[in-house]
Amino acid sequence: MKTQASVLTDDFNDPLITIEADEEAHEEDLWFLPGPLEEEPDDLPPGPRAEPPDTAVIEDWAKAEGVHAARLARVAGRLGALDDRLLRGPDGWLHRLALIEAADLSWFAGDRVSADRLALWISMRLSGAQDDPNALARVGWAVRRLTGGPGPKADLAAFLDRRDPENIEGSAERFEDRAGGWLDVMAAAAELHPITRACMGFHLWSLAGLGQHGDQMEAAVTASRIAASDGSGAIFAPLAMGGAGGLRVSGLPPERLARWLDGMNSAILTAMRHLDDTQTWSVRAEGAMSQLSGRTPAALRSVLTEWPLVSAPMAEALTGASRAAVQRNLAWMDERCLIREVTQQGRFRMWRIKD
Repeated sequence: MKTQASVLTDDFNDPLITIEADEEAHEEDLWFLPGPLEEEPDDLPPGPRAEPPDTAVIEDWAKAEGVHAARLARVAGRLGALDDRLLRGPDGWLHRLALIEAADLSWFAGDRVSADRLALWISMRLSGAQDDPNALARVGWAVRRLTGGPGPKADLAAFLDRRDPENIEGSAERFEDRAGGWLDVMAAAAELHPITRACMGFHLWSLAGLGQHGDQMEAAVTASRIAASDGSGAIFAPLAMGGAGGLRVSGLPPERLARWLDGMNSAILTAMRHLDDTQTWSVRAEGAMSQLSGRTPAALRSVLTEWPLVSAPMAEALTGASRAAVQRNLAWMDERCLIREVTQQGRFRMWRIKD
C-alpha cells in the first residue's frame, strides 16, 4: 500500500516524464522538417537594397570643400575683388567680359563662335553663310544670361528658355521633373559655399537628365551665375577666360573641385588684367580725344570699351552717328595708335582697342 505522499509524487511526476519523453521521441521521428531558422547557414544572396537619396552626394562635396578650404577662400576673395571692380566701373565692362566669356565657352562647347562673329550677331543680327544659326543662338543666349536677368534659382525653365510641349506623351519624362530633382539637390546643399555648389551643380547636370540641348553651354552658364550669386557687380563668375581646364569632367569630387578652383582663379585673373588694360586705354583715349568736338568721339570711345571688336556698321548702329562721322573718327583713332584694325581686309573691317 502506497502512502499518500508517494501517491501524490507518482501522480505528479510520472505522467509528465512520460509525456515529455514521448514528445522528444516524436520530434526525433520528424527528420524531414527543417530545423530552426537560427541553425540554417546564411548563404542566400542579398535582396535588393534601397537606392541612396539624391542628396547623398552632397556629403562628398562637403568633404571636398573641407579639403580645399584655403584654396576656396583665395578664389572667393578674388571673385569679391572682381565684383567690387565691376560695381564701381562703367556699365560696359560687364558686357565686355560677358562677350569674351561667351565666346570662350562656345569653343569649349564645340560651337566655336569667334569674338568678331559674336559681336556682329549680338549687335546687328548679322551672320555669314559659314555660321551655324543654332550655335549663334546658343551663344547669344549665353551673353544675355551672363549680363542680367533673374538667375537659375528663380525659375530654371525660364532661365534656360526650355518648357515641356503641351502635347507631351504621358510616358515621356518631363523637363519639369528633371529640373525639380536637380533643384532639390542644389537647395539641400545650401550650406556649401556658392563656388562649391556651382561646381557640384555643373557636374550633376547631365546626371539629372538636363543635358539634351547644348548641355555644356547651359551647365557652365548656370554654374557661373550660381558661383557669383552673392555678388552685385559681377553677376557671373568667369570660368573659361583662362582656359576651360576647370570644366573637364573626370575624377572624384575633390579632384573636380581642385580643377574648378584653379580654372576659376585663372579666369578671374585674366578678367582683372583685361579690365586694367581697358581702363588704361580709356584714360589715354580720353586725353587724346579731348581736342575733338561733338558727341561722336565720346560715344565711339564708350562703344570700344563695351565691345571687344567693333565694325563701322556696328558703331553707326550703337552710337546713332552717321557713317561718315564714324569712319572719320575711326580713321583718326587708327592714325594715333588708339585702335588697330584686326581683319586686314578692305571690307567688313573690325577694330579693337590698342593696348
